[in-house]
Amino acid sequence: MAFGIKREELRRWKRQVEAGEIAFLTHYWADDRFPGHKTVTKVGCQNIEHLKAWGRRYGLKPEWIHADEVYPHFDLIGQFEEDILRAEGKLEQLRRFRSI
Repeated sequence: MAFGIKREELRRWKRQVEAGEIAFLTHYWADDRFPGHKTVTKVGCQNIEHLKAWGRRYGLKPEWIHADEVYPHFDLIGQFEEDILRAEGKLEQLRRFRSI
């Protein structure tokens, strides 16, 4: 379950993904499979080859892509999430939801 984002933020992420851009969206998240993790960052791009290439820079495997027809994306959690957002200069995404 996702929560803590505004509708316009989601719309902006979707537009960027559809345009073939690498787009980031962090939100609160609750999933019993990942206890202790309260956020997830979706990194999406409709151009799968571009998304795979981006992911390789951070050691992400192509098989980790959520193969949504319209909004393919990686789900980043934990240390991957923090390290990648730091490298991309997007820590404000996490700062909204937790102190880092």
